[in-house]
Amino acid sequence: MDAELLELQRQFEFAQQAKSSIRLSDRNVVELVQKLQELHIIDFDLLHTVSGKEYITPEHLRHEMAVEINKLGRVSVIDLADVTGVDLYHVEKQAQQVVSENPGLMLIQGEIISESYWDNVAEEINERLQECSQIALAELATQLNVGSEFVASMLEARLGTLVKGRLEGGQLYTPAYVARVTAMVRGAARGITVPTNLSVLWGTLQQLLHEMDGASGVTVESSFFQSIFNGLVKESKVIGSLRAGVHWTPTVFATAQKECIDSLFSQNSFISYDTLNKLGISQPVQFLQSRYPEGIPMITAFAHPSLIEMLDAAVEDAIERGSWIGSLSILPASFGSQDAAKILSLCPSVQSALKGNKALILGESYVFSCGFVKSIYDCMEKEMDAFSLSGSSGGVLSDDSNLVKEVKVRNDFSKSSEISNSGNEKKKKKGKSTGIKTAESIPDDDDYIPTKSKRNQRKGKNVSSNQVSDAKAGAKKDSAKEDNLNVPSEEWVMQKILSVVPDFEEQGIEDLEMILRPLSNYMRPMLINYLKERRKALFTENTEKMKRLLDNLQKRLDEAFLNMQLYEKALDLFEDDQSTSVILHRHLLRTIAASIADMLFHNLDMHNKLKNGTEVEESQSSEPITLNSAERTALAKNFPGSLAKKALAVGEALEGKRVEVFMTSLREMAEESGLLLKKLDKKLERSLLHSYRKDLSAQVSAETDPITLLPKVVSLLYIQIHSKALQAPGRAISNAVSRLKDKLDDSAYKILTDYQTATVTLLSLVSAATGDEEDCTSDRILSKREFLENLMPALKGLVLNASQS
Repeated sequence: MDAELLELQRQFEFAQQAKSSIRLSDRNVVELVQKLQELHIIDFDLLHTVSGKEYITPEHLRHEMAVEINKLGRVSVIDLADVTGVDLYHVEKQAQQVVSENPGLMLIQGEIISESYWDNVAEEINERLQECSQIALAELATQLNVGSEFVASMLEARLGTLVKGRLEGGQLYTPAYVARVTAMVRGAARGITVPTNLSVLWGTLQQLLHEMDGASGVTVESSFFQSIFNGLVKESKVIGSLRAGVHWTPTVFATAQKECIDSLFSQNSFISYDTLNKLGISQPVQFLQSRYPEGIPMITAFAHPSLIEMLDAAVEDAIERGSWIGSLSILPASFGSQDAAKILSLCPSVQSALKGNKALILGESYVFSCGFVKSIYDCMEKEMDAFSLSGSSGGVLSDDSNLVKEVKVRNDFSKSSEISNSGNEKKKKKGKSTGIKTAESIPDDDDYIPTKSKRNQRKGKNVSSNQVSDAKAGAKKDSAKEDNLNVPSEEWVMQKILSVVPDFEEQGIEDLEMILRPLSNYMRPMLINYLKERRKALFTENTEKMKRLLDNLQKRLDEAFLNMQLYEKALDLFEDDQSTSVILHRHLLRTIAASIADMLFHNLDMHNKLKNGTEVEESQSSEPITLNSAERTALAKNFPGSLAKKALAVGEALEGKRVEVFMTSLREMAEESGLLLKKLDKKLERSLLHSYRKDLSAQVSAETDPITLLPKVVSLLYIQIHSKALQAPGRAISNAVSRLKDKLDDSAYKILTDYQTATVTLLSLVSAATGDEEDCTSDRILSKREFLENLMPALKGLVLNASQS
């Protein structure tokens, strides 16, 4: 066999060395190869080399590539193209097939790498790892010129075999170092007894390692600690529960936590959610419901059913006794009103009482029996009667029906005024409807009378002060709130409840408002409705009184205003004497005008009270009402709307110096209040003057006091001479007498002036009387009085004879 092979080799060598007689050029060879391919004699692929002088088959190219890869272990495709002399396109194409046919090879980033190469690299990495305890994957990837992910996958396949270490968080550690860190993590985890965030623990361990190893120490990532910790938990070497990957709760803490909760719940029959939050339970309701299915979740705590039984028994007893109970006094101190309300809603006795209208819950935590509330309300009704009838109830109780009634009253009043006006002439003939007040019948600072009736003044002052106090208490400004009702406030109701039930304060309730305000809010609407009905009833009762009041006021106002117009005409006689004119104007304003204003103010105030539903007693006294300036202002401010402005203007006019200003203000106020003011015509003026003259003549004839006779005589003379009803105070009598000089004969005028002079002298002696000279002065006074008494018949005859004629 060996001899045959040697023979064949010899023949092959001979054939090679033999020189051919026929030589082919490169072109002929190319053409020949092409022809053979066309004839399918060559039925396989041929590849040109880069030089173009050689043909190579793909199989041979792959063979050469495999030889080069086996020799180097890692070679780039570009280098293979240079070595084989074949174009890069064909090398890349065949490289993919070489790698796919050989599982020990891989193509990475244009490089073909064999597994043996990685084994060698892994051995080198292991040697280096054992020297420095730690190597970063990023560093290896840079050195090997591959990606970190690929390095990690390569090392993971060889960990424990070629590479003795552990790969965590982009770092490669030796087993010894891993064991050391594992021991630290295990010790730290076992030392934890309360819920802990592991991130804080890993930071502490990193700082500890840095202190132990110094600047050359290995940098350990938190993920490495976490991975070791997860392994310890999985192997049950560290016992506890891990939430969200970083929140660690050791079993020892969970056990103590549950034992503490069980102890608190069993001892107190409740546990607050705050307590569970402090114990580290973030969802206390779900935790307690799963642990105690029979419990009751509330707003701030979790309760045992025994609390309901205890509260139910106490509430049932309070309802049966017709009393009340505050559930918070029975429940634990940490419970709030909302907790109490929920527990009360679960009490069978409360459910039954509410359904049967035997009790009600106020302020979320207080249970009142309906009988107890009714007893308080009955007492409060009496208080409301007093509230409704007292001066403090000055609110307006007007609705549509009341407005209709008011309009009807005004219409009836207007009609009655027209009828009374048409019948004035008949009444005047009888002398009953028109009684003109003389100057001496009305108090005046400037009057001749030296001694004033203090008793009458005091009496008038008391009457007026009482009226004003009623007006101040009974009148309030109109308010748009609560339908213009003056209703009791919450505070007022609370005070009255406390006075009716002093037990609330005696039982030492810390915050009385917690019980009084809900009860007040419950009762106040009922009290307001009662007050409305009560005031409506009073308004109905007052309707007839209002009509009578307005009718009487209109009649009295007609009479007084006609007289006022009559007196006003006499002022024209003194317009040329400014000083006397001012005295007469002011005198008329302070007497007749003030009387009219006081009558109007007083009656309109009573009408306002009646309209507002206040019970007002009708005065049976015929004495005129006398008010001072402050009292008029107080009443005026209490009038509704624009009437208050008109009334204030009347009050200001009384303090002025012109009667016509007062008359204008009075007309505006009367028009605003719906009253009519009759205008004095010629016919009425003659009738009034006749009546006034007749009345004065009767007074002069019957007068026995020499001092009071003079003003009456002067007034009667002015009627006889000027047909004017003069109202003159003491300071104006002298000027009034002097203006009669040209109207009387000399003897009559002398009698009048002598009498006036003697009267002035007598009044001066009375005013100047002192203790030391009392006897002497008394004689002179008596002498002067005798003179006047002797002269009285002549003075009376002076005017009476003229009246008769």
